[in-house]
Amino acid sequence: MKRRTILQAPTLLCLPAVARAQSFPTKPIRYIVPVAAGGGNDMIARVVTERWGKVLGQNFIVENQGGGGGVIASVSVARAAPDGYTLMQGYVATHGTTPATRRVPYDAIKDFTPIGMIGGTPNVLVVNSALPVKTLAEFIEHVKKNPGRISYGSAGQGSLTHLTMELFKQQIGAFMLHIPYRGIAPAFTDLLGGQTQAMFPGLAAALPHLRSGRVRALAVTGKARSDQLKDVPTLEESGFKGFDAIQWYGSVGPAGIPADIVRHLNETQVAVLKDPDLRERLAVEAVEPMPMTPEQFGQYIRADIQRWTALAKAKNIHLDE
Repeated sequence: MKRRTILQAPTLLCLPAVARAQSFPTKPIRYIVPVAAGGGNDMIARVVTERWGKVLGQNFIVENQGGGGGVIASVSVARAAPDGYTLMQGYVATHGTTPATRRVPYDAIKDFTPIGMIGGTPNVLVVNSALPVKTLAEFIEHVKKNPGRISYGSAGQGSLTHLTMELFKQQIGAFMLHIPYRGIAPAFTDLLGGQTQAMFPGLAAALPHLRSGRVRALAVTGKARSDQLKDVPTLEESGFKGFDAIQWYGSVGPAGIPADIVRHLNETQVAVLKDPDLRERLAVEAVEPMPMTPEQFGQYIRADIQRWTALAKAKNIHLDE
């Protein structure tokens, strides 16, 4: 009897996980968005979870928890029960630039379970159309010939638009004055007015101004050219190896979610991301779907934090009060 019990033990141990994966979810899933309602981040969350819920057979309840640059939402999710019923749309700020530039009351790696990448949009190096440059090489030459006379705007200290340009400055070995704004809209106002000469905004924010002809695109981040700017080279192909910094979005949950539930969530999310209709909807925010396994997404988060932490240390960018 004892021997038979021991032989059966592995099968019995597996049963709870199998049953759990087959039955999950049995109730709606909270999906925390770490920004106020409205805007691209919120739209992406609602478009993805609407379809994701249909595949899972349960609704997602989208809950906006803005404030603190995503810190409030991140802490809330990190403290939630690790049962798969509380997830969050982590993105480049909550799990990249913010932990790299300031002290936060959560560990972006240890306190979370990566579920999967949703997608990303490149940043695009743009200049005021009156600037006498038409290519990336001409811009670099112009900056080096005019030390201290070229300024660039950003959406704020420690934002992706700030850090991406600082990374660019580091690699070209030239100086540009940083003018931080409270958001991308006022930063664009001064770029269009000529008060600043360059910026590294996300593609979605840049497209209307590019189409108007008032700013010129010189290069994009990412590993491949954007479908919406096919004539604009990537920094990678222009000689900046590894310069693939992007505005990315993905789903995470609190640390300790059982592996079978993580796998089920990831597989269903990936299925949703392969839908051509979803690709078309995400294109409104210039977001390209980037399905990954939980392991790949976790590695991506770690690499992004390491990239921005190294830059913040090198440039002495620390935003703690």
